[in-house]
Amino acid sequence: MSDRVFLLMERHQKLDEALRLARHRKAADPFEVARLKKLKLAIKDRIAGLLHRRKAFG
Repeated sequence: MSDRVFLLMERHQKLDEALRLARHRKAADPFEVARLKKLKLAIKDRIAGLLHRRKAFG
C-alpha cells in the first residue's frame, strides 16, 4: 500500500470519528454532518481511484 493511500485511509478514519461525534451531540449541526459526509466520500473516491489505477497499471 502506498503512503498516499495510507494517509488517505487515516484521514478517512478521522473523519468517520468526527462524523460519529457530530451525530451524537445534543444539538447536532446538520450542515456540519453533511460537510463531514461529503469530505469522507471525496476521500473514499480518491482512495478507490488510486487503487484502481494501481491495479490497472500493475
